[in-house]
Amino acid sequence: MKPFLTLVFTCLLASPLLAQEVVDGPVDTAAPSVFVDSADVDLKQFLWINRPLVVFADSPNDPRFIRQMELLTARSDELAERDVVVLTDTDPDKRSALRDRLHPRGFMLVLMVKDGTIYLRKPAPWDVREISRTIDKLPMRQQEIRERRAAPDIGRTTGSAS
Repeated sequence: MKPFLTLVFTCLLASPLLAQEVVDGPVDTAAPSVFVDSADVDLKQFLWINRPLVVFADSPNDPRFIRQMELLTARSDELAERDVVVLTDTDPDKRSALRDRLHPRGFMLVLMVKDGTIYLRKPAPWDVREISRTIDKLPMRQQEIRERRAAPDIGRTTGSAS
């Protein structure tokens, strides 16, 4: 039964990843798909646009990887609101650019900020709520929140009652 469940979770998690293309701009919050194909990703393309969240594992069947992807998929809208893109790498033999830069050992979760700095490394799955709280404490995120509050609502009309 375990191998069957692992196969089902892997297929469910892999299908959105296969359908995505690399994001060239900010993540659209109307379509909260934050998962990006990380095959030949250059982290420079996300500078000052997105916060990369990289999930490493030595196999897509790693229970920690499966759990992490479940957590991220369940609340991807919260990640999109914070300009997060999720990159995954489950093939240590490939020696991707992500692995060369971040040097993972087994399962690892890496949060990078918009300036390309590695902000957080975790050796175990983390809930989106914890990730969101961490991001919300960042100075740049605080500035983004202030700017959104100060921006006038486009849909609001002034001076007329309906």
